[in-house]
Amino acid sequence: MDAAIRTERLTKTYGKNRGIRDVDLEVEEGEVFGFLGPNGAGKTTTIRTLLGFMRPTGGRAEVFGLDTRRESVEVRARVGNLPGEFALEDRTTGEGLLRFFARLRGVRDLGYARELAERFGADLHRPMRRLSRGNKQKIGLIQAMFHRPPLLILDEPTGGLDPLVQEEFLDVVGETKAEGRTVFFSSHVLSEVERVCDRIGIIRGGELAAVEPTHRLVDKAFRHVTLTFDGPVDGRPFAALPGVENLKADGPKLSFTLYSEPDALVKLAAGHRLVGLEYERPSLEEIFLTYYDHNGDQG
Repeated sequence: MDAAIRTERLTKTYGKNRGIRDVDLEVEEGEVFGFLGPNGAGKTTTIRTLLGFMRPTGGRAEVFGLDTRRESVEVRARVGNLPGEFALEDRTTGEGLLRFFARLRGVRDLGYARELAERFGADLHRPMRRLSRGNKQKIGLIQAMFHRPPLLILDEPTGGLDPLVQEEFLDVVGETKAEGRTVFFSSHVLSEVERVCDRIGIIRGGELAAVEPTHRLVDKAFRHVTLTFDGPVDGRPFAALPGVENLKADGPKLSFTLYSEPDALVKLAAGHRLVGLEYERPSLEEIFLTYYDHNGDQG
């Protein structure tokens, strides 16, 4: 496939802020790409540089083969963007805002915008100043999507949305991919990333630390495990299993972190009467903190 986004040693430094360094990234047309990292890692800087809002200090970036520095206007014509922080004119309504953007983009039919508004439960007729953060976020999503651009770049798109609207948004992302369009979005929510993303890029300290297919990243992640038996058990055989760390025994309950496949654990536990099992996926932040410690030091 052709690349929707391609960067080569993309670097942006400014003031005392860390920025990004030597980011080499390729996002294929038609894929959903999750761009993840802790706060301050460089996600927003990368996005703003891709859109031409910031000039790179070094390296280069292309969107659909267009140089983001020399051809930034052409790039933005092909992109629907939702920034992580955005301001809307307080006195206008969602309808007025969408009509304004439609004129700018030469879009005459707002049918898809109204469909999205209905699906997201967005009120297009109230002034922005009367909307909650979540309802403003819905308007922001609609303005990014309503013209069906070939590339969506969304910075924390589900922030402030209630769970039902988050589900609807993820359905729309799936439909966007089915139409052959590309989605590039940052998120802190592992469950939504796992559900819709084909690949994931992790940025740490301004550097691209890894690009992985989604299933591979999730498979490498550890699990929090709690086993509850019908009586006290000796925790030492469990602590000796490969991948078991930080085991705590409390009478009939064993709690630990598992960094390996659960096969040996299940077989050992089967030698006792097991009355409770918790097998919990870590938060995305926990993966950031420990992922590379258990898969080689990558950055």
